[in-house]
Amino acid sequence: MSYKIKDLLKLEVAPALGCTEPTAIALASAAAASLIKDKNSIEKIDITVDPNIYKNGLAVSIPGAKGNSGLDLAAALGAFGGDPTLKLEVLNPIDDDILNIAKKFVNDKKVTVSLYDKVGKIHIHTRIETNNNEIAEAIIEELHDNIVSMKLNGEEVKNELITERKADNKDSSPLSELEEWLKERELEELIKLLDELDDEDYQFLKEGVEYNLKLSEYGLIHGPGLGVGSTLERLVKERLLKKDMVLHAKIITSAAADARMSGVKLPAMSSAGSGNHGLTAILPIWAVKDYINCNSEKTVLKSIALSHVITAYIKAFTGRLSAVCGCSIAAGAGATAGITYLMGGNLKHIANAIKNLIEDLAGVICDGAKASCAFKLSTAAGSAVNSALFALHGIDVKSTDGIIGKTPEQTMKNVGRLSTQGMIETDRTILDIMIKKYFEEI
Repeated sequence: MSYKIKDLLKLEVAPALGCTEPTAIALASAAAASLIKDKNSIEKIDITVDPNIYKNGLAVSIPGAKGNSGLDLAAALGAFGGDPTLKLEVLNPIDDDILNIAKKFVNDKKVTVSLYDKVGKIHIHTRIETNNNEIAEAIIEELHDNIVSMKLNGEEVKNELITERKADNKDSSPLSELEEWLKERELEELIKLLDELDDEDYQFLKEGVEYNLKLSEYGLIHGPGLGVGSTLERLVKERLLKKDMVLHAKIITSAAADARMSGVKLPAMSSAGSGNHGLTAILPIWAVKDYINCNSEKTVLKSIALSHVITAYIKAFTGRLSAVCGCSIAAGAGATAGITYLMGGNLKHIANAIKNLIEDLAGVICDGAKASCAFKLSTAAGSAVNSALFALHGIDVKSTDGIIGKTPEQTMKNVGRLSTQGMIETDRTILDIMIKKYFEEI
C-alpha cells in the first residue's frame, strides 16, 4: 500500500485539547459512559493504563479543571461531562458543575487506577459500574483517540466511535500500516511527498499554526505554568538577552507549552499523537520565517508539512511513548528538517541537520508531562534552529560519533532502538521514582 501526504496528515495531525494522556483517559471514560442511560447512576470507575500513559498523565493539569490534575479526575471528568465524538477535544464541554461532580466522585474514592502489565503500545481500559447493574467498557490502543472496543454488560457494542479494522487482520490498524510503510522509506522519498500538497492541505496546515500561536500568545500574555516563555520575553525587554531567530523560536514554543501544560482550555494542533510534539514541530519554523527572505506562505507551510512527516517517521521507530523525550528527538528533528528546507537547504543539508539535532538531544529523557516540559520545548526549538544553521554551513556529525549512522535513516532507526530496547529499564526507573514521590505527597 502507498500513502499520500494527505493520508499522513489525516492520521498523524489533529487538534488536541490539553495533554493527550489525561485527554485519552477522559475519552475512554466518555466513550464507556455514552453506553449508559443515566450518568447519575455511575457508582464506580476502574481504569487500567499502560506505564507511559500513567507517567504522562500523573502530574499535568487537565484542561477546564482549574489547575487540577490526576488520572482519576480525568476519568471522572470524561465520564460525567466528556463528549467522545470530539475525540481529543473530548473535555471541551466541561464546566464548573461537572468539575465539582468529578472532584467529589474522586474524593469519595470511587475511581481506581491500575497499571497494565505490558510495556509498549498505548493501552487504556475503562470499566464503569452503575447502581442499575450496568457495566460499560471502552478500550483505547495504539493511538490516543483509537477506540478499538466498547462493551455493555460484557457484550460487544457496534458504535461509530470505534476505529474500523480490516476483517482479514484484526491486529492491523491504519496507524500501524502507515508506520510500517514509513519505516521502508528513505528521506528523499519523504521530502518528495510535499509535492502532493493541495489547497485543502495548506489550509489544514495553516489552521495548525493558528491553533498553536493562540496557545503561545496566551502563554506570553498571562505567564501560566512555569512561565518559561514569558520569562525569556521579559529578559529580552530587560536587555539581558537579545532576540534573534534562535531565541524567538524558544520563546514562542515554550510559551505555548506553558499554556498547554497548565491546562488552558485552548486546543493545540498535535503531531504524532502529542500536542507538545505539535508545538515543537510547527512553532520554531514559524518563528524563523520572520528572519529570512521568504515571501511565500506556502513555502512555510510546506516546511511545516515536512516537519510532521519527519516527526511521524521517527515515532514509527521509537513508539508513541517512551523514556526518550519525543518533543526533543522526534519533533525537534522534524522542526530542524523543516527549518533547513525553509532556508533553501537541499537533501544533504536536511539529512545533516537531523543528525546534528539527534546528536545534540539524544539523551533527553521523558519524565512525564508537566509544567516543566516548557524547558524541554525551549531547548528543542533552539537546537532545531541551530542544527539547521550548522548544516547549512557545512557542519554535520560524522558516523564515527556515538549513535549517528552513515545515513539519516540509519540514525533515526538507531534512536528507535535506543528508545525501545536500550531505555526500557530507564523508563521503569523513572516511573518508579514518580510513583513513590506521588504517594509520599498524598
